[in-house]
Amino acid sequence: MGFDDEYYMSLALLQAQKAADMGEVPVGAVAVWEGQVVGVGYNRRETGKHALAHAELEAIDAACRSLGGWRLHKCDLYVTLEPCPMCCGAIINARIRRVIYGARDPKAGCLGSVCDFCQLPFNHKPEIIAGVMETECSRILSEFFRDLRKNRGK
Repeated sequence: MGFDDEYYMSLALLQAQKAADMGEVPVGAVAVWEGQVVGVGYNRRETGKHALAHAELEAIDAACRSLGGWRLHKCDLYVTLEPCPMCCGAIINARIRRVIYGARDPKAGCLGSVCDFCQLPFNHKPEIIAGVMETECSRILSEFFRDLRKNRGK
């Protein structure tokens, strides 16, 4: 883990904060191609009323549009929360080089928590770096759900 990983994860946390500000579960993602941000995304499932509106998918889509192709083999994806099965499938299909994530997801994470997609015989295996800025990434989620529970009681 280097300075760059923390820098780009801090950008992903800014995206997560956008989601939180909209009342969405605060997950953010940033796609980086050779040091340049080429795509960003944040969770919009509730506001968009769309099951596919995950931060990772938005960042991958933006990166593909920005670069003019679907092969993101020089792209690193920074995500505040361990990706789910759907997002792991997109990561593999887009040929993402590295996935760097902050908080583990014991309920849906598929890069080591519930299962590990990288242990399956897919044709592409991204490098995985877990726990980058884990405290900050976990905190934004914990605070969001704490506030949600508190406000539901009102």
